[in-house]
Amino acid sequence: MLLVTGGAGFIGSNIARAAAEDGYRVVVADWLEDGPKWRNIADIPLHDVIRPESVNAFVEKEGGRLTAVVHMGAISATTERDADKIVARNIRASLDLWELCARKALGLIYASSAATYGDGADGFVDAEEAAALAALAPLNPYGWSKLFVDRRVMADVAEGRPRPPQFAGLRFFNVYGPGEAHKGDMRSVVHKIYPAAAAGESVTLFKSHDPRYPDGGQLRDFVHVSDCVEVVRWLLESPDVSGIFNVGTGVARSFADLANAVFSALGIAPDITYVDMPESLQKAYQYFTQADVAKLRSAGFTRPFTSLEDGVAAYVNGHLKPRNAVT
Repeated sequence: MLLVTGGAGFIGSNIARAAAEDGYRVVVADWLEDGPKWRNIADIPLHDVIRPESVNAFVEKEGGRLTAVVHMGAISATTERDADKIVARNIRASLDLWELCARKALGLIYASSAATYGDGADGFVDAEEAAALAALAPLNPYGWSKLFVDRRVMADVAEGRPRPPQFAGLRFFNVYGPGEAHKGDMRSVVHKIYPAAAAGESVTLFKSHDPRYPDGGQLRDFVHVSDCVEVVRWLLESPDVSGIFNVGTGVARSFADLANAVFSALGIAPDITYVDMPESLQKAYQYFTQADVAKLRSAGFTRPFTSLEDGVAAYVNGHLKPRNAVT
């Protein structure tokens, strides 16, 4: 049995689906509320669905039957400013699970984030040493919460305190793919621009306010959600592997490249309009992200990552276009 928190969310639902295909009895913990999130798990043969506030009691009761816990549940909005809410949902809930999995001898795979790297001025190396973690400067409360958990986890490990038999903090970069419709403004740019592109209209991207980058030339490490799933699958099959790992392709691509890939998948000539970035975003904007995946590779993950063009084409033609709706 596998518990996936945030299992009806974007990355979590894709992990839950793959785990069910692999033969796990999957238990999802999530709030479905009155939006479309339930559709992410409607086709998955789940063992159970529980509310997030029941997670600790569930692990206490069923820990002996669980293989591991995959903790994807969190406030994932980089724009969230209620730090108390972030402490409760992202920090406290994660540390409770960390301590509980240590006590129950359960592996814990959890979502960290590339937001821990801040503006990326010092690079994107997933170093675990205390000094390297202390040097990171996230740009928002979300990134701070993810770094907080990483630092506590590695401090416990370094100081010999109780820890799960396997742990992995996954620093996801810019993930896109099926299952993100409910994320509102936190959806990928692929999802945001698809309706206009499919209608033959111009799509909108932000102008650059950094002279080092042209308009549309801001760079990100765009990673298809299926690659994130494969990393989790590999970790579940590799219980001796622990650590903090970047999860990205290792290749930075521009937003213009991303938009062009959407138009190419649709067989339409690109039509891009650039608009000013809101001032509120300019103050905390990453112009470049690129995962250093050397540690992930050296740990034994050998599967190639999906190229931007192949990933976008699969998303557009396999999920967005066939349904004639944004999913």
